[in-house]
Amino acid sequence: MVKLAAAVIVPLGVLFFLSGLVINLFQAIFFVLIRPLSKSTYRRINRVLAELLWLELVWIVDWWAGVKIQLYTDSETFKLMGKEHALVISNHKSDIDWLVGWVLAQRSGCLGSTLAVMKKSSKLLPVIGWSMWFSEYLFLERTWAKDESTLKSGLERLRDYPLPFWLALFVEGTRFTQAKLLAAQEYAASSGLPVPRNVLIPRTKGFVTAVSHMRSFVPAIYDVTVAIPKSSQAPTMTRLFKGQSSVVHVHLKRHLMKDLPETDDDVGQWCKDIFVAKDELLDKHKEQDTFGEQLLRDIGRPKKSLLVVVSWSCLLAFGVLKFLQWSSLLSSWKGLTLSAVALLVVTLMMQILIRFSQSERSTPGKVAPGKPKNGGDSSVSVQKQQ
Repeated sequence: MVKLAAAVIVPLGVLFFLSGLVINLFQAIFFVLIRPLSKSTYRRINRVLAELLWLELVWIVDWWAGVKIQLYTDSETFKLMGKEHALVISNHKSDIDWLVGWVLAQRSGCLGSTLAVMKKSSKLLPVIGWSMWFSEYLFLERTWAKDESTLKSGLERLRDYPLPFWLALFVEGTRFTQAKLLAAQEYAASSGLPVPRNVLIPRTKGFVTAVSHMRSFVPAIYDVTVAIPKSSQAPTMTRLFKGQSSVVHVHLKRHLMKDLPETDDDVGQWCKDIFVAKDELLDKHKEQDTFGEQLLRDIGRPKKSLLVVVSWSCLLAFGVLKFLQWSSLLSSWKGLTLSAVALLVVTLMMQILIRFSQSERSTPGKVAPGKPKNGGDSSVSVQKQQ
């Protein structure tokens, strides 16, 4: 890990955090000066700024690690991706599902306006969390009494969003692990619910709230299923930084919002039924190692992220060299010490990012006894990305 930090994490971290701080600065300036005058103009500007930052992470997936993301969907849905508002629900299979979503959003032209429901501590992450805050991600705690009003107000703010956006909900409430699957199976067996094999039991309160507030201005729900083929190892942030490739299969099915049931209980049951179907789809994927070649779409590998990273690298290298020449920072022990401390801080922040993404460290949502047999919602916590 020491060699990895020296050879990869530090250079990538310096690039990401320096460029990210520049972007955060501009986001803050436009937030203070432009947003009070025109929220729509601010959102359009921030979309470009956020995309410049997220493209660096897309570059790691596409060009550094060479992760191959295969999208399976019908031709009509493929044409509509990025051209409409959408509520995105997905199973939480790997540590980089959020990055997989960003890659698909980038291919669809809406990377800068892709949003998610996140746990509250996420916004404290240097650079990435701050940019998410400026981009109007929704940050929640684990108490529904506190989160209900926050979620509702956040959803209402999206009503006048000027550009197509995706809002992602990981309705399982936590990342998938075998330990969490075992707990979900035990709970389902004792409560009369379908026993899952490949997914966790969805938590529907946040989903029901999202549907009830977004029906009038979001036309579609994107039902996403993520799977890892047998020939590939599951992708992780550590593997990405090492430049180790993986293959990720993504099945996307579009549901019209207007076709969903009207009552909250029925919407919650619809979500649970979707995950039962998702479980069966993953069973089929295990057998065939594909979601169906007739649905496979070519999403390519655009050079935009590569150009952004090369441009940032040249710009920052020039700026750092000029600063070092002006300050003579490396000509004294004090300067060398400060430089070493700065590199150590960057390394620690990158380690925090890696640890934050690891499924083994994600906190499982609490499941309270409920009314499973009559369709009631058996969960008490709102779903969020972790």
